[in-house]
Amino acid sequence: MSKKVVGVNAIKAGSFIIIDDAACKVISCESSKSGKHGHAKYRIVAVGLLDDKKREILKPSGESVEVPIIDKKTAQVLSISGDKANVMDVETYETFDLKIPEEFKGKVVEGAQVLFWGILGEKVLKQVKGAE
Repeated sequence: MSKKVVGVNAIKAGSFIIIDDAACKVISCESSKSGKHGHAKYRIVAVGLLDDKKREILKPSGESVEVPIIDKKTAQVLSISGDKANVMDVETYETFDLKIPEEFKGKVVEGAQVLFWGILGEKVLKQVKGAE
């Protein structure tokens, strides 16, 4: 689990955050004015990277949040069986299975190079190199 802690005021739309132990991409971040005796609040709305589920948190401006460290790596497809592709990391030569998302079915072929992300211990296929 590679993650780091940052101040909630450093989070912007398009950045990544961990909400309910799930890595998410921030789609909006709004701040409210501080009240008479309170602090400014940040409302963060994000979508899960692995499950596309919408999540929302509300935090005071002085709080900290966890941010995932995403490893972006390249792999070569060794074989395909059903909706899984057996791939080999081109740097470490480690072999493992990746689930093929619907949008890449038919584009992932044996010998192709793919881009995958390592997010909180999960590996996700994100792009087929050379495919348009």
